[in-house]
Amino acid sequence: MKVILSLIAVAALSAVTSVFAQDEETPSPSPSPEEKASATVEAPAATATPEESKASKKEETSASTKTESSTTAEKSAAETKKETSSATTATKSGATTTTKSAAPAAISTTVRKGMSTEATLREMENKWEAAYAAHDPSVAQAYVASDFVGVSPRFKFTNKSTLLSDFKKDKDTYQSTKNESLKVTTFGPNVAVVTGRAREKGTGKDGKAFDRTYYFTDTWMQRANQWQCIASQASEMRK
Repeated sequence: MKVILSLIAVAALSAVTSVFAQDEETPSPSPSPEEKASATVEAPAATATPEESKASKKEETSASTKTESSTTAEKSAAETKKETSSATTATKSGATTTTKSAAPAAISTTVRKGMSTEATLREMENKWEAAYAAHDPSVAQAYVASDFVGVSPRFKFTNKSTLLSDFKKDKDTYQSTKNESLKVTTFGPNVAVVTGRAREKGTGKDGKAFDRTYYFTDTWMQRANQWQCIASQASEMRK
């Protein structure tokens, strides 16, 4: 009996050992043909359709056009800025030139309220005489009427044009010019006569010193609330 049990145990052990040996020797299953094909075959690159190619070209052309337009706009803006800067410089330059060459401010001949005829005409006569020293013809231009008539110290008949011409031709250098013994005589509300002496000292264009005295008679008329010299006569006192 014991012998039989021992044989059964040996047989069972041999069976178990055989099973473990088969498990170790059994190889892992090989991949199927479909799996091999799936692992090795790569999907082909996508090929753009004609419509997609056209769309891509249009986008590239549009981008290029935008870039060129942007560049052109920048260049145009730069040129416009440069032209504007040049125009501004020219304008500034022109404005400076105009300022330098501007005519003197107009001399007022309007009657001032509360100022007497005598005081007004004395002031105007003194400004006129002082203008000789400054070589400023704008005073005579404002004071002398357009229909002015007169006789010069050189005994020549004059009008406004010749009076201003002689004024501008004067090349003497004056040390002093002043009026003396002014007298104002009125003939109604709009006419007055001023008599007096004008004394002038200085150096002539020949370099010689001079001291001259002129006796004069100026006739003034008030027109449109402004006094104007309408006639004058002057004579130089001989020494």
